[in-house]
Amino acid sequence: MHRLSSLKARVDGWRSLAEDVSSLQGMFALVSETPDTEMERELEEWVARISPRVDELEFETLLGEEYAENGAILAVHAGAGGTESQDWAEMLLRMYIRWAEQRRYEVIVLDRSEGEEAGIKSATIEMRGTYVYGRLQGERGVHRLVRQSPYDAAHRRHTSFALVEVLPELDDAEEVVKISPDDLRIDTYRSSGAGGQHVNKTDSAVRLTHLPTGIVVTCQNERSQLQNREVAMRILTARLAERRLQEREAEQARLKGEHVAAGWGNQIRSYVLHPYKMVKDERTRFETSNTGAVLDGDLDAFIESYLRWQADRYVDEDDDTGVASA
Repeated sequence: MHRLSSLKARVDGWRSLAEDVSSLQGMFALVSETPDTEMERELEEWVARISPRVDELEFETLLGEEYAENGAILAVHAGAGGTESQDWAEMLLRMYIRWAEQRRYEVIVLDRSEGEEAGIKSATIEMRGTYVYGRLQGERGVHRLVRQSPYDAAHRRHTSFALVEVLPELDDAEEVVKISPDDLRIDTYRSSGAGGQHVNKTDSAVRLTHLPTGIVVTCQNERSQLQNREVAMRILTARLAERRLQEREAEQARLKGEHVAAGWGNQIRSYVLHPYKMVKDERTRFETSNTGAVLDGDLDAFIESYLRWQADRYVDEDDDTGVASA
């Protein structure tokens, strides 16, 4: 039913636009035959209203990857560098939450591990909405920050790294990825940090280890062990689904003879706050000097440039194999 509702909304959008464009063409024909100042003004206003809808629907054609229409589970992990990297991880988390709020997506904090002095060691959030995963899939990878550290008494320039994971939210997780109970090791422990006496005095936190892959998932935000286990299973299933997509992409790249960086180690974007201000995507080369807006969640230009760059790569690959010309 969710899939049907999503497809119906998408088809209705195209049909509504087609009707408006048809009416617009009729009005244009009338104005061409019998010029009328008031009708010309109305025509311009109509075009101005329709143009953003055309741009939005054109953008949606770039979101054709598997699970693109789904919500997303996003995780941020601080890299080496102690407090500075943990602060950077929290800055990234805030950036993505602000982006989601601006687009009116629902944001749920699934897990959060605080840093010793400031920031976070890691955090996992869920974003619910249409095309969240499709929009955010290009954000996965290593993000680099260069700035004068507020935690350095000498105010020296520091470089910090944080890893961002983007996983698809799966409605029918058990049907998408089968997980055998024999492949799981389940550990429970006491939660740390805020959460009240019940959270801190019972073994409510859960750690799942998927033995065949070595993937480890923890959850300690919920009050009960059962709730934490359910959330951890959802995250584990999403990570296994994402792993399957990565293996498929790596195999396709291997057959094409492309070099594929191993794991999540590839740096995708640099955020420079000192000695100059710039945010630059290392893949698309898109950049902006408005670092404040980006860190406040203004990511749409980076997201669109990545999706268009990715679409162009696919077209180039098809040209190389003769598919496009066929």
